[in-house]
Amino acid sequence: MSYAAKVPTSSSSPDRPRKRRPYAPRLPFEQRREQLLDAALFVIANDGYDRISIDAVATRAGVARSVVYGAYENLDALLHALLDRQQARAFGRLLRAMPDPNGPYDPAEFAAEAVRRMSAMLREDPDTWRLILAPPGNMPAAVRRRIDADRERFRRRVEGWISRALAARTGPASAPHLDAGVLAHALVACAEHFGVLALTEPGRIDPALLIGQVRVIMGVLLPRER
Repeated sequence: MSYAAKVPTSSSSPDRPRKRRPYAPRLPFEQRREQLLDAALFVIANDGYDRISIDAVATRAGVARSVVYGAYENLDALLHALLDRQQARAFGRLLRAMPDPNGPYDPAEFAAEAVRRMSAMLREDPDTWRLILAPPGNMPAAVRRRIDADRERFRRRVEGWISRALAARTGPASAPHLDAGVLAHALVACAEHFGVLALTEPGRIDPALLIGQVRVIMGVLLPRER
């Protein structure tokens, strides 16, 4: 047997080009980080926290694992960055959804306008609000603590608005005594309930109907001073 016969032959022709990994276009560092955070958000929103991994993020972003590790040290660092970004976005948008409480206002119209803005907010960024109001999979404790803290901050703002509205009522037009803290808890809980419906069963509740009902209810609870 000749030596040549012992040498394994290649199954591919030397002239045939090797199949290469899809090339990820080069992006500025911060833009790449944002792209990876968007990919992680998509995975969590669609598959749950249990399915998030470096591989899942890389696949969704269309890049190699090394690109993900080049932007974030590990999965925990990526998730903390995602949590920081989404928390800032969500709370900022939530505050912007509230009309200015310092000017003259009709409490019923104030509440109706807040509902109108919140409905638009849910339509514009459903993934972020789905993670907060209807989280898929097992939510990590750190995420739950942050959401609870933001919910309390928002509730306190609502309580402050209600306290101001109650203080403005005088004379026989005033309704029976209401507790601002209890009412704030009830309003925030109702807002979350209808927010979940808007995300999970869109179209079930007509926003215009909800806004009209809020206007009526708040008009009864906090009648406008004449």
